[in-house]
Amino acid sequence: MELWELTAREAVRDLVARYNANGDSGRFEQMMELFAPDAVMEVDGRVYEGRDQIRTIFTGAKTNFAARTGFRYLRHYTATQQIDVEGPDRVLSRCYYAVIMAHGLDHWGRYIDECGRINGRWYFTRRKVTVDGRYDDPTPA
Repeated sequence: MELWELTAREAVRDLVARYNANGDSGRFEQMMELFAPDAVMEVDGRVYEGRDQIRTIFTGAKTNFAARTGFRYLRHYTATQQIDVEGPDRVLSRCYYAVIMAHGLDHWGRYIDECGRINGRWYFTRRKVTVDGRYDDPTPA
């Protein structure tokens, strides 16, 4: 494996980590900087094109979470990340995620990403978020 491949892999791992950390902390402007200007994101079968549309996913989620009784925090965890380096400027990535809230496990699924290097920096160019399951009763056990 060549150095540029290792660098690409680490850059994509960093993108996923920063996405989760910034989102969980409500730092949406920093989160938007992780997406290419013309990025596409698909959530629940709906496609959002460009940073402005993608931003609405998170500002809407923030409003919904604020309305939930007992909402105190949100933490995303990822696992089993697979990275396929397609070339010096293109990487495909897949991983599982789980979301923990005050009541415990809330929902889980997969991130399916296409990442690109633009002017020497790595961005999400396409991200698909699937929800594989959800804990529908947020009452603590």
